Amino acid sequence: MKPEYKKKPIRSYVIRAGRMTDGQKNAFDQWWSVYGLSLFDGEINPAEIFAQEAPLVVEVGFGMGESLFAMAKAEPDKNFIGIEVHPPGVGRLISLAGIEGLTNLKVYMADAVDVMSDCIPASSTDRFQLFFPDPWHKKKHNKRRIVQPTFVEQVRKILKPDGHFHMATDWQEYADYAIEVMTLAAGYTNTAEAYCFAERPMYRPNTKFEARGERLGHGVWDIVFAKV
Repeated sequence: MKPEYKKKPIRSYVIRAGRMTDGQKNAFDQWWSVYGLSLFDGEINPAEIFAQEAPLVVEVGFGMGESLFAMAKAEPDKNFIGIEVHPPGVGRLISLAGIEGLTNLKVYMADAVDVMSDCIPASSTDRFQLFFPDPWHKKKHNKRRIVQPTFVEQVRKILKPDGHFHMATDWQEYADYAIEVMTLAAGYTNTAEAYCFAERPMYRPNTKFEARGERLGHGVWDIVFAKV
């Protein structure tokens, strides 16, 4: 399977050419019909696709899926939608979910901007998660960062009133940039004090990647804003 997306001039990601394991390939055959959603099916009804009325969490860029799997397993009273363009990570996540028998998780392998525009209903999402996005740290690549005024406005549209935008990054310069963008964005308020970072919420797992960075002295910054 290939990621679904519309044509656009600037993307916040590059499709990596990493090989999938046999297990990840088999996961698509076995589990995609259970967990997979298509961009081209249009707007969803979360209560219908999950067969339960529950708070909705949307995560963009879940990588190999371990933390999203852990959150969905830990919070069965919430519905989770993950959006990722890299097939190995999608295969890994749906394999974990299928083996565990999770019923509160769905996945798009598609461009997040397209999914949010065409598939996620307005004012439907309780929590939006963006954990460790590519910082595009070279100045000439800053325009590729997913956190842009137009993007956070798109997130605001799918959030419910008082719904939360939660970003985490291990690049301080990106953290400073993102909190500036969020502070200037209309319709949001910082859940911490103005221009302050948040404590890591208990629901966000401390990943192996993050733990390794902490051992090396790297910081991690959480940014949590509420829609007003």
